[in-house]
Amino acid sequence: MTKPLLKKQEDIQDWQEMFAQWAEEAPEGPLKRYYQAGMIAPQTALQDTPLLALDLETTGLDPSQDEIISLGLIPLNHKIIRCQGAKYWMAKPECSLNAESVTIHEITHSELEEAPRLHAILDEILLALTHQVIVVHCVAIERQFLLKASMKIYGYPLYFPVLDTMDIERQVTFKPWWKRFGRRPSLRLDACRQRYKLPRYKAHHALTDALSSAELLQAQIAYHMDPKADISNYWI
Repeated sequence: MTKPLLKKQEDIQDWQEMFAQWAEEAPEGPLKRYYQAGMIAPQTALQDTPLLALDLETTGLDPSQDEIISLGLIPLNHKIIRCQGAKYWMAKPECSLNAESVTIHEITHSELEEAPRLHAILDEILLALTHQVIVVHCVAIERQFLLKASMKIYGYPLYFPVLDTMDIERQVTFKPWWKRFGRRPSLRLDACRQRYKLPRYKAHHALTDALSSAELLQAQIAYHMDPKADISNYWI
């Protein structure tokens, strides 16, 4: 086991305080209620933190022009994954799918034809996210796409605290000498999982990838993190 990843005091974020501020500023409606529900205190132990693994499939990697087409969620804690609480949505995009993205996520036009638009299900997704710390692999994707969607639908940004398994792995695998000698280990989800001898799953399904991220986080906690440490040491 390596030394636990603990932040300096000046790097700690108080998401509880920020939620209180956004609850005052957000327009009336589902997003305001999401912020009014609040967030756990930064002094909450990691082992007592309500966690929710999240993954999105999108039409591309640019939040400014690409869209969310599926979203998977699975609740967990540092030891248990609650698969019975899993949720999955598909969303019909405004624009047509391109062949490259279909090849990756294998969601076809016909599968999305009867799916609702994202604006019709985002209220329900917000309810699922309420009072949860979100687990993702690569925060830039999930946070930016949902922020963009929230701005379009509610006219105000959606923010949430995150445990990013990619960033955690980056920290625990970083060695300065890799800059001079050899190649740095891959931070792809499957590559990270292989380092912990986790099973290999077919990638690019939102619910499967959410499960993959949940399992990876539990392995990272077991090897590198302190379940009794404040969640503020790990969330971003």
